[in-house]
Amino acid sequence: QVQLVESGGGLVQPGGSLRLSCAASGVISSINAMGWYRQVPGKERELVALITSGSNTKYLDSVKGRFTISRDNAKNTVYLQMNSLKPEDTAVYYCNGGKYGARWKLVGNEYWGQGTQVTVSS
Repeated sequence: QVQLVESGGGLVQPGGSLRLSCAASGVISSINAMGWYRQVPGKERELVALITSGSNTKYLDSVKGRFTISRDNAKNTVYLQMNSLKPEDTAVYYCNGGKYGARWKLVGNEYWGQGTQVTVSS
């Protein structure tokens, strides 16, 4: 089992910045990537960004150039720096940890954090 604890999130004006953090504990060896998904009511959860233990990254097209995912392996923590936020970035952001294979296909168990609300509004 892997436990994921998120922090960060909140209310920010358009054009502002936020940083999300996600700390993992438990059987870390069972996952090889961590990242963030987001969901708004009535829509499917979508992948925002993932980073592997080797620091390979994947981003949702609409956040490229604005969001940056990074990790501190010593702390088993992943960060999502979100800049130039837009109202359409408003969602509940969920930390994800899983075992991913080629082409970012999930090939093992995955784990989720409790979610943190990000609201972009003036």
